Parts: sequence; C-alpha cells; structure tokens
Amino acid sequence: MISRRMRSPETAAAWLLMAPALVGLALFMLLPFGLAVVLSFTNLRMGSPLPLEFVGLTNYTLAFTDAGLTRSLLNNLLFALIVVPVQTALGLALALLLNRPLAGRALFRTLFFLPVVFPLSLVAVVWVLIFAPGPDGLLNAALGLLTFGAWEPKDFLNDPYWALPAVMLTSVWQGVGFQMVVLLAGLQAIPRQLHEAAAVDGAGRWQQFLHVTLPGLRNPLIFVVIVTTILSFRVFDQVRIMTRGGPQDASNTVIHEMVRTAFDQGHVAMGAAMSVVFFLAILGIALVQRRLLRQRGEVS
Repeated sequence: MISRRMRSPETAAAWLLMAPALVGLALFMLLPFGLAVVLSFTNLRMGSPLPLEFVGLTNYTLAFTDAGLTRSLLNNLLFALIVVPVQTALGLALALLLNRPLAGRALFRTLFFLPVVFPLSLVAVVWVLIFAPGPDGLLNAALGLLTFGAWEPKDFLNDPYWALPAVMLTSVWQGVGFQMVVLLAGLQAIPRQLHEAAAVDGAGRWQQFLHVTLPGLRNPLIFVVIVTTILSFRVFDQVRIMTRGGPQDASNTVIHEMVRTAFDQGHVAMGAAMSVVFFLAILGIALVQRRLLRQRGEVS
C-alpha cells in the first residue's frame, strides 16, 4: 500500500512532464501519418477538378512499380551503406582523439561540433560553392594543386557519377560532430580503472581498445548507428538544394521523390502512399538493426 501511494504522485508527475512532448508527438507525427494513410487510399491531386474518391490499393501498386521510387530507394541504400560506417568511424576517431589531454581541446570540440548546429540548407549552399565547376571551383582548385595540375576539373553536381558522392561528403561533414559528441560522452563514462588494470596485465593500446573501449561503447555505438541510419534515409535538404535529384535521378532519394511526386507533380495521394511504405520500411530496418546490434553486443 505504501509503495503504491508513493508511486502514484511520481507517476502523475511523470505524465505531467511528458505531456508537452506527447502532445507534440501526436500533433506533428501521429496525426500527419494517420492523414497520409487515409489519403493514400484516395485519388487526391492538387488542382484536380475530380471529386475525392476511394481507389483502394491502386497508389500502392503504382508506388511499387514506379521506376523513380525504385532508383531513389537504391540511391538511399547506397547512401546509408557508405555514410553510416564512414561517419561512425570518423566520429569514433575524433572522440578518441579529443578524449586525450590536448592543448586547445575544448576549442577543437567546439569546431568539430559546429557544423551540426548549422541549418542543412546553409550547409548545402556552402558546399554548392565548394563543388563549383571549372578550375576556379574551390575543390577543383585544391585537387589541382595537390596533384600538381594532373587533376581535370569536374562539374561534380551535374555529373551522374559524382553527384551522389558529393551529397554523401556534405552529409558526413555536417553530421560527424553529433557522433563525436555522443561517443565522447560514452568514452568519459568508461571507468579509468579498467584501462589501468588492462595496462597492468600487459595489454597494449590496441588490446585495450578492443577489449575495454569498444565493449564500454556498445550502447552509444548502437544509438549512433541506428540514428545515423534513420537520418541517412531521411536525407532531403542537401539533394533538393545541391542537385534536385539529378542528373538523371543519380542523386535522387526517397523523400525527395515523395516531395516531387506530391508537390511538383501534384499527385498527393501517390506521395502519401510512398511515405507510408517508406515509414514502415525504415521502422523495420531500425528494429532489425537494433536487435542484431544488441545480440552481437551480448555475445561479445
């Protein structure tokens, strides 16, 4: 009885504190998703004089057979397969470096984290200038200088082979600071006594990293990998500003294809069906990824 009475005010206080977040979640996530589900079964088009009608699974059938969605999904998968491990590895390397006693360590932490707080639209505009075509472009000029003139200037954002890698580079640069901060916090939570005991037992730096540092970073790494994977499938701003999905859909992503279908082409119902399928796919990937990473961590 006493424990229940003590628990009741705490539960009420917890719900009260969570209420603003829950209301925001319901208004800006659950409600729009429910509306998208409803619209996906209709023939809604922007500016169409036709009355709103129920069309069943027609939009889902078209979505699964749409060549643009298939290409954008493959681009998203390639984006995630490259960006997630590269960004996580760089974040871990920076965290390990900035966890050591260095002169100006606080300044370096701030500089590496600074791109995370910049709006993605601003970051994309800056990188458009960096990827400018011709020998006067910043990146082309730097590569030409490093290769003593052997580098041939390229139009990165208008080249089917370079457009998606250019977006990847922008995303890695902008987001690596987030991984660094999370992993740095995880490193600081590992007891120093574990490293000292390992050193006494004769373990070198690499052995300490494998058997002390990595196991201690299991949960932060799981969090970082899952969040980075979700964000890599949500990439939109960079594509919209830098390449608009081109050239020849070489850098198109699923969310950009959804926006283009719903707003540029006016097929709102089709875009809603794409968004529902995409949400369920990302949810499944995140759940499977979380389960696999936890199982590997428990086995190790």
